[in-house]
Amino acid sequence: MKIIKRNGAEAVFDIEKIVMAVTKANEAVEEQVRMTPLQIQRISQSVQISCEEMGRSPSVEEIQDLVEKAIMAHGAFEVAKEYITYRYIRSLARQSNTTDDRILSLIECNNEEVKQENANKNPTINAVQRDYMAGEVSKDITRRILLPQEIVAAHEAGIIHFHDSDYYAQHMHNCDLVNLEDMLQNGTVISGTLIEKPHSFSTACNIATQIIAQVASNQYGGQSISLTHLAPFVQVSREKIRKTVEKEMKIFGVQASEEAISQVVEDRLREEVRRGVQTIQYQVVTLMTTNGQAPFITVFMYLNEARSEQEKKDLAMIIEETLHQRYEGVKNEKGVWITPAFPKLIYVLEEDNVREGTPYWYLTKLAAQCTAKRMVPDYISEKKMLELKVDKNGEGHCYTCMGCRSFLTPYVDPETNKPKYYGRFNQGVITINLVDVALSSGRDMDKFWKIFDERLELCHQGLLCRHERLKGTLSDAAPILWQYGALARLPKGEPIDKLLYGGYSTISLGYAGLYECVKYMTGKSHTDAEAKPFALKVMQHMNDACKGWKAMHNIDFSLYGTPLESTTYKFAKCLQNRFGMIPGITDKSYITNSYHVHVSEPIDAFTKLQFESEFQQLSPGGAISYVEVPNMQQNIDAVLEVMQFIYDNIMYAELNTKSDFCQECGFDGEIEIKEDKDGKLVWVCPNCGNTDQNKMNVARRTCGYIGTQFWNQGRTQEIKDRVLHL
Repeated sequence: MKIIKRNGAEAVFDIEKIVMAVTKANEAVEEQVRMTPLQIQRISQSVQISCEEMGRSPSVEEIQDLVEKAIMAHGAFEVAKEYITYRYIRSLARQSNTTDDRILSLIECNNEEVKQENANKNPTINAVQRDYMAGEVSKDITRRILLPQEIVAAHEAGIIHFHDSDYYAQHMHNCDLVNLEDMLQNGTVISGTLIEKPHSFSTACNIATQIIAQVASNQYGGQSISLTHLAPFVQVSREKIRKTVEKEMKIFGVQASEEAISQVVEDRLREEVRRGVQTIQYQVVTLMTTNGQAPFITVFMYLNEARSEQEKKDLAMIIEETLHQRYEGVKNEKGVWITPAFPKLIYVLEEDNVREGTPYWYLTKLAAQCTAKRMVPDYISEKKMLELKVDKNGEGHCYTCMGCRSFLTPYVDPETNKPKYYGRFNQGVITINLVDVALSSGRDMDKFWKIFDERLELCHQGLLCRHERLKGTLSDAAPILWQYGALARLPKGEPIDKLLYGGYSTISLGYAGLYECVKYMTGKSHTDAEAKPFALKVMQHMNDACKGWKAMHNIDFSLYGTPLESTTYKFAKCLQNRFGMIPGITDKSYITNSYHVHVSEPIDAFTKLQFESEFQQLSPGGAISYVEVPNMQQNIDAVLEVMQFIYDNIMYAELNTKSDFCQECGFDGEIEIKEDKDGKLVWVCPNCGNTDQNKMNVARRTCGYIGTQFWNQGRTQEIKDRVLHL
């Protein structure tokens, strides 16, 4: 069995250290109240058993909590008092150098917590280490100086989660919906260099990747661009190529028909589109931002966003090439085609592509093949989104999320009275632990709602801290965002404050563990007809809170289904510490994401999507549903059937397939998760038994996006527990 030390490093559990610590406390009290060596041994053994029952690596603090309880359970209160005093003194001594220790453990690559904190960051890389080191300093400053202590205490207890505190010391925000159209059509400035409107599609793609990298380095969340904003440059290149072809014909004295010239032009144009799309795919994968990872970028593919029939056809050409290249994948260091994490792709299902016989059905079939092999694209239903995202003018809109799931709320520009989505952003997120609310109530409904409101107020105050941290930020802090078109074109020296109010940007109340919350309070899963009304009432209560805060501050608070990567593990550990092991509630190393059906609950794909669609409506700040499927490459018709069901029933969904490769033996299939002799979950090649994560390529969904750098023990257990829905 392994333990996690205070600096995040992993170590082997040693019972003798417990025996020694309790013995020292025992020797410090009067002889008549001392315990016997046998009692000390039993205490140590009971602690060991409790740790083994956790099913994960306990932290030093958790072990010491267990020791305290075990000593008191033996009635040795004087010894317990001595032990607690010793812990307190040692804690005071450590406060001065805890951050230093964590930073040093990062540099030496033995911090297990950080190694598995982000499934798309490699902690052995210098740039990642530098970002994590800066993050540790930011967290320390945030904890000690910037945040109210009640927010810090609630965060550390796992009652709420104050996301991205490693960036909070700086005036940075979460997610962006980049106004690529403005930047390409009207020019932008990158690193002090004026970038004018491009004169070809390939140049536009190259500039787009530079914009993506710059934006990613000035915020910490996801960002999205639309291929529609690149489509006009296909026509620019078409006209440019035609002039070149006509000139060549003239030089060689060739008389060719208009049909022949057009064919040559279109052939060359397709080659340029191929090169342009390849630029985006490979540069996004190979670029490294200042936070040490590839840009967290989503690419939106929406045919009805085109402004003319010709532009729609050109957009279809770009989408087709994007899907072809993503289906192929990228080569790993062994030269084998694998699934990349980014860019994330979103394909909109609409009336002219969703059924056989429609004009763009060929694109939808290609998207299905790509999903079956590479897990992307994900799917937005234009039909459902137009129903759900209705602005104050009564018009529905279809648009992309800002990364994996964070959606803007409908907004009409007061100056133009027209809808606006591109150029907007999210200020930040705080998540409430719904499981803790339920357990703290002891199943008393009146107490539940009282505690719920208290916790929501904590989130409210924490979100205001996030807002105030951004307030007063000058546009000079991130010129690419605030001055040169990605989000705005403010003058130098102007604060961004006007963009923080009135719905231009959003700020998100996240939530996690609805399933466990409902299960504890009602004794049933929220999929049960008797428990579902309570689940919907919980969701509505959070929406009502956001509505009240919005009216109070003129800030667009919205409810967001938190994806929970490392936080799912943190919340689970905190719940076990506070409430112990409760079967079906706290006996896992993870809690369920947002409103989702529990990963182990048997349910078919169509029932799951239909059920979760009701909860998506109540999560306007962000939500995504998924179905877990086996290898579907030989059953594309079934993938298409699921996609058509998505179109008719749910706004945003994805299919989780598997795409792995073992570099040791060449196995191309699903890498498995098994327990090692220490009880730790490890990834194992079923063909050769390889367990070296550096010699395998694994890609899995982490609730909205693909991770490729492996996960913490909580998320790994969640992945292991997933059942198939098809």
